[in-house]
Amino acid sequence: MPPAPMPQQQPERHPIPGVKNLVAVASGKGGVGKTTVAVNLALALVKLGHKVGLMDADVYGPNVPIMLGTLQEPQATAEKRIIPVQVAGLKMISMGLLNPGDKPMVWRGPMLHSVITQFLRSVEWGELDYLIIDLPPGTGDVQLTLIQTVAVTGAVVVTTPSTVALADVRKAIEMFRQVNVEVLGVVENMSTFKCPHCDKPIDIFGHGEGTKTAIAYGVPVLGEIEIDPRIRIGGDTGKPVAGLGESTPAAQSLYAMARAVTARLTEVSTTSSPPTVSID
Repeated sequence: MPPAPMPQQQPERHPIPGVKNLVAVASGKGGVGKTTVAVNLALALVKLGHKVGLMDADVYGPNVPIMLGTLQEPQATAEKRIIPVQVAGLKMISMGLLNPGDKPMVWRGPMLHSVITQFLRSVEWGELDYLIIDLPPGTGDVQLTLIQTVAVTGAVVVTTPSTVALADVRKAIEMFRQVNVEVLGVVENMSTFKCPHCDKPIDIFGHGEGTKTAIAYGVPVLGEIEIDPRIRIGGDTGKPVAGLGESTPAAQSLYAMARAVTARLTEVSTTSSPPTVSID
């Protein structure tokens, strides 16, 4: 039996100049509200007084522009640097702004690598406290490009309480651990629903399974986001609830999540050392 291949050492990952924290928002599967969490996290951080950027790395399903209510096309400098769009107090870039409409992106891995690298290295992000990156679901080319290209401070993993979602979120956690990226914690989205008639909670997709998974992997629970039509309506109309302020109904759990993320990042920054990456 041939010996197992030695791990291949990857080049050292460098931070983005001016960006203090780079936070990946990921999920093991689609349909768990990852982009909703990423957009509202970014907006909550803006409202809490931070300088924030939002990079839509979900090239095949770039929904961030819809959720932020903009189709403004990014501009370029004379040096061919990309100027991100300013919307709702944050800087944003998305393939949805460069390729608007219903034309699909039929791209292979090398093209994905190129666009993600440009979004990271050729965008004028300036001085940011947080750059939130909305990743596509799964553990594919975009995730590996991000991890190998830039120093990711930590990852937020989004799930729903359903068993199917949790089976995939475990793979996402294992992926980040394999490449030495700190998992900041788990967000359980669509956690519970409060009946408008009897005011009692209804666990449509179950409840608490995300917490159990987080405990099993020794990572924190960063928040439980309820099922609330106002969260869905906000994203559909380009007015996410977090952008309306912490006192807005349905936004409080999102702000609690944002504060939990910043607390974890502070904890990580005081305990972590520069990572090294090896991928089999």
